[in-house]
Amino acid sequence: MLFIGENINIMGTKIKQAMKERNKQPIQEIARISRENGVDYLDINIGPARKDGPQLMEWIIKTIREVVDLPLSLDTTNIEAIKVGLEMEGEKSLINSIQATPERMEQLLPLVKKFNCKCIALLIGKEGMPRDATERSALACEFSIRADQLGIPHENIYFDPIVLPVRYQQDQVVAAVEFMKMFKEMFPDYRSTCGLSNVSNGVPENLRGLVNRTYLLMLMKYGLDSAIIDAFDTQLIQMVRGEKEEIKRTVWQTLDENINVQELSQQQMDYYKTTCVLSGKSIYSDSWLKL
Repeated sequence: MLFIGENINIMGTKIKQAMKERNKQPIQEIARISRENGVDYLDINIGPARKDGPQLMEWIIKTIREVVDLPLSLDTTNIEAIKVGLEMEGEKSLINSIQATPERMEQLLPLVKKFNCKCIALLIGKEGMPRDATERSALACEFSIRADQLGIPHENIYFDPIVLPVRYQQDQVVAAVEFMKMFKEMFPDYRSTCGLSNVSNGVPENLRGLVNRTYLLMLMKYGLDSAIIDAFDTQLIQMVRGEKEEIKRTVWQTLDENINVQELSQQQMDYYKTTCVLSGKSIYSDSWLKL
């Protein structure tokens, strides 16, 4: 499992201010902690960066390179800023992300080829959000055809089925799981990832970690290769690296409908109930653990 730390993100007030003021300290602190906690990539999300995207990208990469050498995920809609990042980091870098629309593929896939870097293929098309696993699969086919035309190695592409908040779009959370069930058979040479924290947006803050960890274990059952995660959730990272095997077993047995709830500990019951919600077996409510 490859982890991409999401925390250097302009959506956070502290990081937004640091980018505006060119204050290195908050960004370098997150970079250090992310490395210490075991992430493999740092996602640097600078947003649209319409005014000074290339300059900001250059500054933030240099800032990070003063303290860590982790490869970087370049996260911006500003293509000129992406180019600067690729010129600085080359094939070590990853473009996050390329929508499966003709325009974005034409703009960005040639850069993936030129720099031999990795990319995340975001399964959203010209019609907008896919409605189900079938539409996600069709978009992945369109993306793979264009990538093959350019000769991009399959292993350099990570498909992202798009994870949406369970509190508002439970059916889409289930659809992403359904897509992952068929992914390895349909696209055996490609890889997969997801923006994990999206699933818990809007969930009570004290339960977000539980939702994120449960959903990641669910997707891992069906072969998920990577996830964009909160680098400060050490429990999640340790769980995936081999600790708490009984929790993973509980989640997987729940998905297989092969579990005896009478034998579960309280912690296992929490994961059992959360798996039921995320797999669509139970209707979401903020009090799902009490039901």
